Amino acid sequence: MRPDLQLALIGYGLAGRVFHAPLVQHTPGLSLHSIVSSQRDTLLRSFSDVHVRASAQEVFDDPAVDAVVIATPNEQHAPLAIAALAAGKHVLVDKPFALDVAEAETVLAAARGAGRIATVFQNRRFDADFLTLQALLAEGALGEVAECHAHFDRYRPQVRDRWREQEGPGSGLWYDLGPHLLDQMLVLFGWPQAIDADLAVQREGGSGVDYFHAVLHYPRHRAIVHAGSLVAAPTPHFAMHGREGSWIKHGLDVQEAQLRRGVAPGAPGWGVDPRHGELLRCDAEDNVQRTTVDNLPGDYRQLYAQFAAAMRGEGEATVGAVQALQLMRLLEAGMVSAREGRRVVLG
Repeated sequence: MRPDLQLALIGYGLAGRVFHAPLVQHTPGLSLHSIVSSQRDTLLRSFSDVHVRASAQEVFDDPAVDAVVIATPNEQHAPLAIAALAAGKHVLVDKPFALDVAEAETVLAAARGAGRIATVFQNRRFDADFLTLQALLAEGALGEVAECHAHFDRYRPQVRDRWREQEGPGSGLWYDLGPHLLDQMLVLFGWPQAIDADLAVQREGGSGVDYFHAVLHYPRHRAIVHAGSLVAAPTPHFAMHGREGSWIKHGLDVQEAQLRRGVAPGAPGWGVDPRHGELLRCDAEDNVQRTTVDNLPGDYRQLYAQFAAAMRGEGEATVGAVQALQLMRLLEAGMVSAREGRRVVLG
């Protein structure tokens, strides 16, 4: 039996505590070796078999560590990834991969030079509804696509005192939720021809972007990604329209809520989304036929399993270098579009 790969987690805020630590601990073949955090006493009470480190350099210098997971504020992603790669560690970076294209290219060049994996935590590729949508498109259930709408709306009228909601490098919804939705569109449809984006601050007292609406232009269809912070009414998470019909899905994937409640990944009911989508088709008399579509099970552990396979030379990481760079190009182009009030044509 092969020994587990040893992973060190840098950062124990929301992302590290809720997502990364439990996912690493419950993915076969991986072991959580170290956590870099200032919360030493809290971590020692919570973990009996994990090393608590005060600095990232300590895990970079530890020969027992195979890979580093970076779950820090966004502006630290690229510098920490480059340092970890220089130390010979594989790297998995929480989204966004970097602050801009230039930083992303530097990280990827460092990975090539070190002969190590550098990938991004795009867990939403393993949402139950997104997997279901991919299956529907693969079987041609909707016919030729005309429109795809992906919403990640919330009702949070109060601006919270945290870096994600303040003005600063890599803050705001475009860098928080934008990478999720844009990555899903890239997976479904590939590289678009152009982007129109609108980024705004809508909440009183806000300074970071808390609203975005972006249209991705493809030859015959449009993909719309949207997130708002003042949306109290439920909106569909996905609405896909095609020549043969439409698929509508309300509600977000359950895995984040399960992780927040302390449900162990892989426990009974893990990743099972009870809010099924609905397939709508019109007959010759324009009568609408409605069919419930069961969701495929979601499982964020698959991303870590694929990371493990890539490190062992037995497969590919979920997000390759080309895809990581494409997403950064799209984020950057969206910011240009919003700032200059124009459609940005993509090469």
